[in-house]
Amino acid sequence: MTGGESPGVDRRSQSRERIEHLLEERRQLLSLLLQLSYRKPDPPSPELLDEFCQLLVDYIAAGHFGLFQRIVERQERRRKVLDLALEVYPRIEESTRVVLDFNEKYDPEKPRVLDSIYSELSRLGEALTSRMVFEDQLISRMLDGRGAAGS
Repeated sequence: MTGGESPGVDRRSQSRERIEHLLEERRQLLSLLLQLSYRKPDPPSPELLDEFCQLLVDYIAAGHFGLFQRIVERQERRRKVLDLALEVYPRIEESTRVVLDFNEKYDPEKPRVLDSIYSELSRLGEALTSRMVFEDQLISRMLDGRGAAGS
């Protein structure tokens, strides 16, 4: 912190950086998801699937350890943000389970059976879409200057 910055300004700046990182990870993830989906009916290349799985894990981590960390650690003081987080976080966690199941099934360190990859990608896409809607609601609330403490 420098000069006359308050801790609140620094936290908001860090939150914005985390949100920007999450959104960049999301953009890359969606791009790879489209690339994988366009290969149907041919199986995706192992390299593309590996890259996708890694980015998928990175994206989930960016949300959990960046965007949601303050909430989980009970450092978020804005009531409106907390109320929404309590509502959407369980739904976001549901999508995390789908992501982890997908990643486990297509882990590059394990033998892969790709016979159901496209139905799995479809299920994953639906879970990610739902997750992104909830993340966007939370991001909007976090960036809303009216979500002040106690309000």
